[in-house]
Amino acid sequence: MSRVKELQKSLFGGTTSNARQFGMIFTLVAIVLLFEILTNGLTLNPGNLISLVSQYSYILILAIGMLMVIVAGHIDLSVGSIAAFVGIVVAKVMQDYSLPWFVAILVGLAVGALIGAWQGFWVAYVGVPAFIVTLAGMMLFRGGNQFIGNANTIPVPEGFRVIGAGFLPEIGPDTGYNNPTLLLGLVACVAIVIREWRGRRTRREMGADVAPMWISVIRVAVPLVVVLFATLQFAGGRVGTSFPVSGIILAVLVVIYSFITRNTAGGRHIYAVGGNARAAELSGVKLKRVNFMVMMNMSILAALAGMIFVARSAASGPQDGIGWELDAIAAVFIGGAAVSGGLGTISGSIVGGLVMAVLNNGLQLLGVGSDRVQIIKGLVLLLAVAFDVYNKKQGRFSVIESLMRPFRRDTPAPASPAEAEQERGKSPVAG
Repeated sequence: MSRVKELQKSLFGGTTSNARQFGMIFTLVAIVLLFEILTNGLTLNPGNLISLVSQYSYILILAIGMLMVIVAGHIDLSVGSIAAFVGIVVAKVMQDYSLPWFVAILVGLAVGALIGAWQGFWVAYVGVPAFIVTLAGMMLFRGGNQFIGNANTIPVPEGFRVIGAGFLPEIGPDTGYNNPTLLLGLVACVAIVIREWRGRRTRREMGADVAPMWISVIRVAVPLVVVLFATLQFAGGRVGTSFPVSGIILAVLVVIYSFITRNTAGGRHIYAVGGNARAAELSGVKLKRVNFMVMMNMSILAALAGMIFVARSAASGPQDGIGWELDAIAAVFIGGAAVSGGLGTISGSIVGGLVMAVLNNGLQLLGVGSDRVQIIKGLVLLLAVAFDVYNKKQGRFSVIESLMRPFRRDTPAPASPAEAEQERGKSPVAG
């Protein structure tokens, strides 16, 4: 058993707790394989994979912002309404003022920033709970969407549709695949190799233990196989389709926000505020600024998600964005975030969102009705969190527990001599 634990430590990055973080990834793989069998190969069909990314990229974008909101100890119920409001505003300005589509996108992001500043002000500087502020925002901006659009559907021009319904273009020699998609997959493979190589070099320079070379080979080979398979599937779709532009936007955001949350002071401040706001403030963290920026960032990403959805749908309508906030929140919690805040990862939220997306897609391929799909998704969310909480209490495998350890607020301080004497059943030292 000790050798198994040692293998886990080496394979997943130095501690056995890191290995537990891969539990949701294994769950995702299991769900994909299950539906691949049940649908007779339709789940991993190139056309279905392309459709999956195109259909759910906006929810995954929302999950990125929602992760930061939840880590900071808040919740945002308004993202669906904000996305719908920005969508109708952008469609309207392009229709009424003939603005170029790229200018309209900037207008949409600016509107999202203003909405975020509005809600961030009430949360950070007035002290109204985010739940109440965003609940009001959900009603306010849903009404705004219907008021501006007169509850009508407004089409958007062809150029604007690229961000939601566009694909990497067909360029270069005829290889039978989409060449830009192949190049994108190659870049991802190189990044995986470089990351492992830099990790080994850093550990060697720090004098830390370096895993055996065969362990590094496994750590590189597994994701390489996945990336290469996905690359060939996306590049091998029917002519005119390839990796969606919305998927590229999502990938760029994942890289940027993963870096921000893990490698910048601002990112660490968000975790500190969610872990213990009072202690963070006493440590010099500007609490109000962090809360303001988290809410503002969420609205900007909601605006982007709304525009991508409108671009894919080719029109903005009064029913856009309904229930999106629930999907984003579910993705974050399934991905391992804690209800009380202070912990969670961007990658975990993306995996959680993919679990919900694959589940929804697979059930649709099997012809399951929308009513039963909602029931199953709700049960999956409840059981995923309940199972993890149960295992945490039993001292077993727990994704939340593994993510919690670096940010625990309840870690006891070193015992004083008096407390140590009490623990040993002796009389405490007086004075």
